[in-house]
Amino acid sequence: MTQSKPRILNRADWATHPNLFWKGHVEGHTLGTGVTVLFYSTEEVGGGPKWHVHPYDEIFIIREGRALFTVGDERFECETGQIVFGPAGIPHKFVNLGPGRLETTDIHVSDRWIQTDLPDPKPG
Repeated sequence: MTQSKPRILNRADWATHPNLFWKGHVEGHTLGTGVTVLFYSTEEVGGGPKWHVHPYDEIFIIREGRALFTVGDERFECETGQIVFGPAGIPHKFVNLGPGRLETTDIHVSDRWIQTDLPDPKPG
């Protein structure tokens, strides 16, 4: 068994925005691990990832703001400090409820980000 070595990634290695927004991702395979981490941020009220599904579990950590999550048939409001579990194979989305910025850290239990976008059965 090959042992992984410690690594440090700089912001330029993962961030999609040069400013202070936490937005971007790190795929686990680049670090030699089985977890991919996405950093999501939006100031747009109503903005957020559209209806989609992953073949693996996902864990959402709400770092700042308020969001309306839809996971399968369930809808719930979440806020800073809460954690949401999205089971593998269950479509989901979330939107920023505002006011202000929504920031999440999303843990994908996979060494790669695999996402299938779907038509939304209940837009909004």
